[in-house]
Amino acid sequence: MRPKFVVGNWKLNGSLSGNEALLKALLPEVRAQQARHCAVCVPYPYLGQARQMLSGTAIAWGSQDVSRFDKGAYTGEVSGAMVADLGGKYALVGHSERRTMFGETDAVVVDKFAAARRAGLTPVFCVGETLAEREAGVTESVLARQVDALLDKQGAGALAGAIVAYEPVWAIGTGRTATAEQADEAHAFIRARVGAKDGAVAQGLAILYGGSVKGSNAAELFAKPNVDGGLIGGASLVAQDFVAIWQAAVAAG
Repeated sequence: MRPKFVVGNWKLNGSLSGNEALLKALLPEVRAQQARHCAVCVPYPYLGQARQMLSGTAIAWGSQDVSRFDKGAYTGEVSGAMVADLGGKYALVGHSERRTMFGETDAVVVDKFAAARRAGLTPVFCVGETLAEREAGVTESVLARQVDALLDKQGAGALAGAIVAYEPVWAIGTGRTATAEQADEAHAFIRARVGAKDGAVAQGLAILYGGSVKGSNAAELFAKPNVDGGLIGGASLVAQDFVAIWQAAVAAG
């Protein structure tokens, strides 16, 4: 059985005092479940705070993005090596908000994935379709394009030990959620796409669902055979909500 992952994405939120209160509320709940995978991806200014509070605990941490460059004259960029140097383990790449608001192409996302890998980080490779694409019936072609961009350039082996997050754009921060069946179908398609290149990698690949996951729907989602946990946005900012989702992952695992 693949391990369950729950990864919180704080997005553009947080403060030193607020982060401290949130993490202090989470730590007693997560510490008792050492075998499960739990992480939070925090804004760059709070990487040091995450290191201070989470080192040696059951909660890992990482960044919400990473530069595709390792070093050089790239003002404002943060490299994977910098995140890893602080002790970070994860990096989100290709989140839908980066793709849609900041114009990140499939090629850029693949370069960021490779950069995270070079730094020893575990990339969380995000894919997903818009509402228009869902309604047009082209969800699978969109997912195929995004996944193939990585497979064609990096090979299926690059996904060994990595994480994929399926996040239907129409369900992010909208309160709308893909049904458990819709999520499982999309995850199964992604797994099969990778499996066509490398069956062993596909079977071991953790594929998370991201899109308005809440304590009330987490159990149903995580019970599906191809849903290996969640990439959690807004609910990761509320300790009791994130704990409820975590507990659903523990029960499903």
